[in-house]
Amino acid sequence: MSQLRFKVVDEAFNRKADPVEIPAERPEKYYGKYVFNRQKMFEYLPAKTYEALCNAIDNKEPLPREVADSVAEGMKKWAIDNGARHYTHWFQPLTETTAEKHDAFVDHDGKGGVVENFNGKLLVQQEPDASSFPNGGIRNTFEARGYSAWDISSPAFILGNTLCIPTIFISYTGESLDYKTPLLRALNSVDRAATAVANYFYPEVKHVKAFLGWEQEYFLVDESLYSARPDLMLTGRTLMGHESAKNQQLEDHYFGSIPSRVEAFMLDLEIEAHKLGIPAKTRHNEVAPNQFELAPIFEECNLANDHNQLIMSVMAEVARRHHFRVLLHEKPFAGINGSGKHNNWSLGTDSGILLFSPGKTRKDNLRFLTFVANVMAAVHRHNALLKASIMSATNAHRLGANEAPPAIISIFMGSQLSQILDTVENSTNAELADLDNREGLNLNVSQIPEITLDTTDRNRTSPFAFTGNRFEFRAVGSSANCGAAMIALNAAVAEQFIDFKTKVDARIKAGENLNQALIEEIRSLIKTSKAIHFDGNGYSDEWKEEAARRGLDCETSVPLIFDAYQLKSSIDMFRTTGVFSEVELAARNEVKWEMYTKKVQIEARVLGDLAINHVIPVATRYQSILLDNICRIKSIFSAEKFDSIAGADISTVEKIASHMSVIKEEVSAMVDARRIANKLESEREKAIAYHDTVVPHMTTIRYHIDKLELMVDNEMWPLPKYRELLFIR
Repeated sequence: MSQLRFKVVDEAFNRKADPVEIPAERPEKYYGKYVFNRQKMFEYLPAKTYEALCNAIDNKEPLPREVADSVAEGMKKWAIDNGARHYTHWFQPLTETTAEKHDAFVDHDGKGGVVENFNGKLLVQQEPDASSFPNGGIRNTFEARGYSAWDISSPAFILGNTLCIPTIFISYTGESLDYKTPLLRALNSVDRAATAVANYFYPEVKHVKAFLGWEQEYFLVDESLYSARPDLMLTGRTLMGHESAKNQQLEDHYFGSIPSRVEAFMLDLEIEAHKLGIPAKTRHNEVAPNQFELAPIFEECNLANDHNQLIMSVMAEVARRHHFRVLLHEKPFAGINGSGKHNNWSLGTDSGILLFSPGKTRKDNLRFLTFVANVMAAVHRHNALLKASIMSATNAHRLGANEAPPAIISIFMGSQLSQILDTVENSTNAELADLDNREGLNLNVSQIPEITLDTTDRNRTSPFAFTGNRFEFRAVGSSANCGAAMIALNAAVAEQFIDFKTKVDARIKAGENLNQALIEEIRSLIKTSKAIHFDGNGYSDEWKEEAARRGLDCETSVPLIFDAYQLKSSIDMFRTTGVFSEVELAARNEVKWEMYTKKVQIEARVLGDLAINHVIPVATRYQSILLDNICRIKSIFSAEKFDSIAGADISTVEKIASHMSVIKEEVSAMVDARRIANKLESEREKAIAYHDTVVPHMTTIRYHIDKLELMVDNEMWPLPKYRELLFIR
């Protein structure tokens, strides 16, 4: 193995940047080339079909079968003109990845040959095996049928030579088995609820859209180095490895000059993204060595989520062309920053008003306060659920380390907005009623139009921060489907808007004017949700103690965090908004616990194998070399000189023996802990057992392996080290 290590290090060190085929035209000419967008629809569809399809998309109406047949014919012609030979329903099961089954366009022609066929039925619906994907017990293995159905709001696209049709994925009995179905439900719910509140200010508003701008962080590792690390290949992270002497402490990588190989990869990726209609805009070095980021222009939430799922797939493919492997694990390397996927979320009307953006009139300012205060209330009410929505076996390694810790969900508002909220909270009823005074407010609310950027630090320790005209959910993991966080957030906010409107309408019915009713309810929300507001250091122990006193959820065990989905408040909220039934929620929790167990189980098996079959033999061989040297020294030198000459080697032999003894004992104990945990029938109890009894052994094993790495001859160490993985680019 040591020979393999130096071979792959040499290969990686000598690689040069691969040339990129840059299109002759500018991006605006080839942007969306492989997307069946409205421009392509207009070109390939009959006029009536085009109008009917656009109407169905814009008004969220069902598509008649005859229209679907016409769309299918035009879509097929466009796809074939662009080299497609197959089609697939592209969906997002609960595996955190996408799924696809390719079918050729061909069909029998009745004359012994074939004809290329694609009709509305094939476009609209397919029947993938629902029992072979995580379903939480909704489908048995002998009950295979499930349905995928076309999501007309997300345009079809061509990937390679395959026409990909974005779809939902549901069971035969109608329960959702994916991320897209509940996300669409949550977006519809927040649309209705937020529109009703927006109508207080702008009666002409018909729809409110949720927008999402994700920031995809990732690591790049040379493919040769990657292939020599079984833990990277099988788990996505290094299960062992001592910190490099130099990592990120000099802060010289962030926004630094992009390495030439990486820049070629980024350019290639950007071109592919633009062809697929993904508005990739920003690329840069991240904080940790060999860590980078890609960020697009924000889009409608459902489409943005589809694009994020697609870009993760495209990244992997493009990386291979450049002899890299993309690491999307949240914490592939210990001791340095992990990777997140900040979700920049906002709400906007169909008339172009950003609801979280301050305005220039008192009406706009009151609207701004209304929507911000309701988000605060929703996050406060469901802080445990929001934490559960972003938690996973992989993200647990990142959170609370060198990144924004969501072990406690809080909201950062900044000094100016915090002052305004405090003013509203502490004002008298008479002052609050002064909103109609033409001479202006006495609440400092008139200051809001002048806020364009927050004048305070953005506070990178906050998991949920207001950043000018949007909220940034920073706790989302780099490998996650954004849908999980966006489902919980949009549904929680929708519930809050429904509750808010009910109370405001009751006040108006009781005789209060609209402005007075709104400002009174805003003040109430600010007071009741004050506990969620924290602008200080989220890393501090003092905050953990303070958060507990405030009644915020402070649970750190991943399996127990998932319990938030089963809280009565969560069940009621999802039922009220129509996002999840109780059966669907229970099934998803079963999947979450099962996935946690399986990921820890795989890591434990890989670590045990590496420890016993790779590390221990090498340490033993090095120990034997030292013992041979000690024996030779003893045969040559006197007893007096022996102790001084061989003392260091003897000490090293003893330390190696001690570390190996602990490793062997811990691996055996870990295997026993797994065996006991595997006998548990409850997925929840099994996940808890893995968290409480297996993971601690893994931590101990890693500690002692990392100590051995510092002792064993570098020429003998079998696995590429951190300095090679992180600094060969």
